[in-house]
Amino acid sequence: MSLLYVLAAILIVVGLAGVVLPALPGLPLAFLGMLLAAWAGGFEQIGAATLVALGVLTLLSLAVDVWAAALGARRVGASRLALAGAVLGTLAGIFFGPLGLFVGPFLGALTGELLHGRRLGPRGLGQASRVGFGTWLGIVFGIALKLMLALAMLGLFAWAWWH
Repeated sequence: MSLLYVLAAILIVVGLAGVVLPALPGLPLAFLGMLLAAWAGGFEQIGAATLVALGVLTLLSLAVDVWAAALGARRVGASRLALAGAVLGTLAGIFFGPLGLFVGPFLGALTGELLHGRRLGPRGLGQASRVGFGTWLGIVFGIALKLMLALAMLGLFAWAWWH
């Protein structure tokens, strides 16, 4: 049993790191760790209601990932091509580690906006850069929201475990 608790703790710690390091599926890993700890304890401390609440928070974190970048891009007037570029840039960035996940959405949104405007002059590049920066800012905002969700999950888990 104690080996299961160690594995659960490792999953939770790696999951928390994944909130900041976008290459890891942060809160889903943390949820799996919490689920494993609950299972190892025979679901005595952590019941179904707590697990459902933790699952909902995990699903919310996944929605935040998609929503935050789109919100940032939309706030600066991004085109549909810029939004699609941000998504593609995020996916491509996965292959280049944490740096790629921060630069990828910016470059994707920038490229999509340039394709949309079909202008490479200073004005077109300026608007495209604004869109890229807005997208990047949305991602940073998303990380902040996921950190809050992570703290809520940890607090809920700890409260349920000790009460």
